[in-house]
Amino acid sequence: MKKKIPVKKSGAQAVSDNTTRNGGHELWSSGLAMLDEIAPRIKLEEGIYTILRKPELELTVNIPVTMDDEHVEVFTGYRIQHSNARGPCKGGIRYHPSVNLNEIRALAALMTWKCAVVNVPYGGAKGGVQCDPMHMSVGELQRMTRGFTKMILPVIGGKRDIPAPDMNTNEQTMAWIVDTVSSIKGNMELEIVTGKPVSLGGAAGRKEATGRGVAMCIKELLKRKNLPIENTTVAVQGFGNVGSNAATALHEMGCKVVAVSDITGGFYNRHGLDIHAVNKYLATHPKRLLEGYKPEGADRITNEELLALKVDLLVPAALENQIHAGNVDSVRAGMIVEAANGPVTREADMVLDSRNVLLVPDILANAGGVVVSYLEWVQNLQCFMWPAEEVNKNLERTMTESFDNVWNLSRQHDVSLRIAAYMLAVGKVADVMRLRGLSHSTE
Repeated sequence: MKKKIPVKKSGAQAVSDNTTRNGGHELWSSGLAMLDEIAPRIKLEEGIYTILRKPELELTVNIPVTMDDEHVEVFTGYRIQHSNARGPCKGGIRYHPSVNLNEIRALAALMTWKCAVVNVPYGGAKGGVQCDPMHMSVGELQRMTRGFTKMILPVIGGKRDIPAPDMNTNEQTMAWIVDTVSSIKGNMELEIVTGKPVSLGGAAGRKEATGRGVAMCIKELLKRKNLPIENTTVAVQGFGNVGSNAATALHEMGCKVVAVSDITGGFYNRHGLDIHAVNKYLATHPKRLLEGYKPEGADRITNEELLALKVDLLVPAALENQIHAGNVDSVRAGMIVEAANGPVTREADMVLDSRNVLLVPDILANAGGVVVSYLEWVQNLQCFMWPAEEVNKNLERTMTESFDNVWNLSRQHDVSLRIAAYMLAVGKVADVMRLRGLSHSTE
């Protein structure tokens, strides 16, 4: 008989239930309130409105994982499908201590609107596991991923629901999912996920796509405001995959990125940071964090201090609810582009709007990832691949056209870019629901 292993606190007990539940509730409530506001603006029928207020499918699973020291932990995971009206559901899988049911509900709905804004024929879904990947080994993460995949397999599929990377998941995570599903099905299932390594059917440029899309939106925003790209000061909160790629693209465009941060804190240099040097350091860090980095001429700052910097443009690219009622008065940026999902709470959004802060919403700004995910999915279904140049050209065309559509609708109705984006998105979903007969019109 094996010696009993004492249960230790690790990834599964990283945060309290209250912390995770409250954060998700805020995001879900904000999403419902936005739908409430949009419905009368576009004369949405009661039946469609009622349907869109609830996800179509919610799956909660509990995943037993044998940890490296042989004790067993059980991780809670979710897969939620909000709407398949416009096509198969699409949405990432995140690993984070704050993952909870309401958060995943909200993010699934955001994916529905995001896909509609950029006119990708998908519905919205999201998944996640409540864990702390920073305190888990590669082996533990792989075992958890394979267990999670087996449990959600009944509701995912290349023509039903296609996962992708999200916070703390990546190409390797997607490769584990492909292998798990293919082993069970007995044939290669490349189309089961997007965001895979290029050598396993992934699209060239997918990893950088969300960040590049953010930069493309910023380019269009500055053009509409007749502001020069050169020397526009930018602060990026959250230097993960999206934030780092957005900062890199902006740096190469000529913007002056003066501050960046991650969970370990950040740096500020009013003359601008060498983003390529920051990226080089990250590549050497085992967890790709900024801790230990000492850029010349830069001051160490906290995430809160970064949000309060007087810059031309603020890019929140970390978690949701970063700008809220408690700190919105300290935000001094003239423009905000939401690279993260839901980084500005509804109450803070109204305050910023009253101060004429120009904000590009998440469902437009960070949609670059789903655009290239769609291209990857098409490649997998048809067994061919586009070169990187073609992928990037399609991405820029789609993001530019989508920004133009939202901007014009905003000016036409004299509303914020967020309201305009939601009017466009909800309207597109409602149109398809009417055509499919998913709700009876009251007219």
